[in-house]
Amino acid sequence: MDIWEQLYEKAREQYHPGEVTPFIYAHHVVCALESENGRIFTGFCVESCCGVLDLCAERVAALNMYVNSGQTRVKRLMVFRDRPPYGGGSGMPCGACREFFMQLDSRNRNMEILVDYDKRETVALEELLPNWWGTERYENSQKV
Repeated sequence: MDIWEQLYEKAREQYHPGEVTPFIYAHHVVCALESENGRIFTGFCVESCCGVLDLCAERVAALNMYVNSGQTRVKRLMVFRDRPPYGGGSGMPCGACREFFMQLDSRNRNMEILVDYDKRETVALEELLPNWWGTERYENSQKV
């Protein structure tokens, strides 16, 4: 079983869309990521009637990683709804998640994001955020 299949199986465990309350819907987008030390962390999307309270599956997985291990670097990430990424833009993190991962650790620019499960096609985060605005701040802080 390769790492992508492992990530898929872990994320799939989280997929069971449903209402938490009449105001909150969850588990309809799921994510699994591999941290720097090889541990797998998962997350699921939480949407509410008030958009500012929403949490994407990717950020929940990253926060689980940080809270439970103190790690900030992600090696690989997979996100999906009812089936694994199949190309054509499926499996892509939203802009807020892309930004969050870059701010969480500058090395996340190299993380692999799965865009097609069957072909094992990936894209690096830095390809999705060329000329990222925060590079200079990282360079100035010596935490590149």
